[in-house]
Amino acid sequence: MLWIWVVLSILAIAFARENGSLFGSLSAWLDTGLQSLFSAAPSPRRRIQLGEILETNTSRISTSRLCDHSVKQYSGYFDISSQKHLFFRFFESRSSPSRDPVILWLQGGPGDSSAVGLLAELGPCSIAFEGNATRPNPYSWTNHANVIFLDQPVGVGFSYNDSAAAECKSNAAAAEDVYAFLQLFFAQFPEYAELPLHIAGESYGGMWAPNVASAVWRGNQQAQRRIRLESVILANGITHPEIQIPSIVDYACEGPYADAVFPDGSDGEECRKLRSSVSNCRWLIRACNWFPTELSCGRAAGYCRSRLFAPTMKPHLNWYDLRKTCDASAIARPEHCYPETAWVERYMNDPAVKHALGVAPERTYQNFNMEMNRDFNARGEGVRNAARLLTELVDGGVRVLVYAGTADMMANYMGNERWIADLAAKTRFKDEFTASEPADWVLSGSSTGPVAGRVRSAGPGSGNIAFVAIYEAGHMSAHDQPAAISELITRWIENVRLV
Repeated sequence: MLWIWVVLSILAIAFARENGSLFGSLSAWLDTGLQSLFSAAPSPRRRIQLGEILETNTSRISTSRLCDHSVKQYSGYFDISSQKHLFFRFFESRSSPSRDPVILWLQGGPGDSSAVGLLAELGPCSIAFEGNATRPNPYSWTNHANVIFLDQPVGVGFSYNDSAAAECKSNAAAAEDVYAFLQLFFAQFPEYAELPLHIAGESYGGMWAPNVASAVWRGNQQAQRRIRLESVILANGITHPEIQIPSIVDYACEGPYADAVFPDGSDGEECRKLRSSVSNCRWLIRACNWFPTELSCGRAAGYCRSRLFAPTMKPHLNWYDLRKTCDASAIARPEHCYPETAWVERYMNDPAVKHALGVAPERTYQNFNMEMNRDFNARGEGVRNAARLLTELVDGGVRVLVYAGTADMMANYMGNERWIADLAAKTRFKDEFTASEPADWVLSGSSTGPVAGRVRSAGPGSGNIAFVAIYEAGHMSAHDQPAAISELITRWIENVRLV
């Protein structure tokens, strides 16, 4: 019982350092699923063609012609237990599916469906015409990779559980479920089982992806059939909360869009008040990770959100892309500023689409599971350190790429660069990454064109550890700068130098 008193003592010390009580909501933590307006005209809606249904005692899988007629695709369910059913969509590479790697895409939230990433960022098609059609995406990651879009944890998107006892309660539990899914997927489709696997996550996916990679890494030590874990890709993620959450103060007060957040400047009253809460927030997160309980972690999450995040969330701004305005005070969630959110839900609930995907007609799709998000926040899962899981993997040869749009405040590039440097310092790449200088990144074939971002890396090729700041991009960099991110991912999976 001694550890309980240690936790309570740390909490008491931290709260004693600042007057006032903790109030405010423990509502959505770094919600994702944000979409921006598409400018290209949609193509006419294609007739949905139904394919065959493949069914086993652990899977119900359909083939269809939705989204991209040029490649083989599957969708449906793997039953990872008698009570848990994970929905996925899979698209083969447009180039060489027998040789190109597999990318597993995990959306954030917690509670966001991967359909958002598929239809608004990196999939072979993009949502269009108010959700009544899709149009081809020339910058899809499927140009050079086989991609799995997975709705997880159970209860997200079209995934579901049969009882409350089967609900997912933690990042670690979600990772074990995804690992079970991967085992079933590669058993069902052995033609992809020997290909390299890259695990990619966006926003809260910065928690999911390291946890899943760690589960795969540990599983590989025991499993007869190993998964070829190649890299972890984190897109505007939250991975190391102790470093990243306090960074919102530096970004909001001194970052490239600081004038929009705090017009009175970095020395103004609001920024001074924010800075006075940073130390307490950091201490509470540290206490959570020393002695992780729902009490210690929940209090840390609530305090940091109310004292650091909430004051920066100005109602006239899009917190995930400070280049844009948004009347957040008039809506329930900031992504509702974007009509594409409703378009995705409308499309995914089309009876013909559900039938083609192998989804029961009575099942309703939602982009976001708010109840799950609140539960994860209340337990403080969002302040647990996932970066610590990567040290062993990096030293063991698993590569890590972190990229972040410079206009995103919530998972800002400053905090992302700091934590990846902290990770590098704990690995065999410490000296090389520390000595690395940021280098301008210009897209191939445009050596005289505009700079797309800046890169720091260590290791051969595109790096064993790499950080890329993406210019003129927000939280959803693959949507805001599709050509740049497509090239970045292609170079990364081919291990070609970035600069």
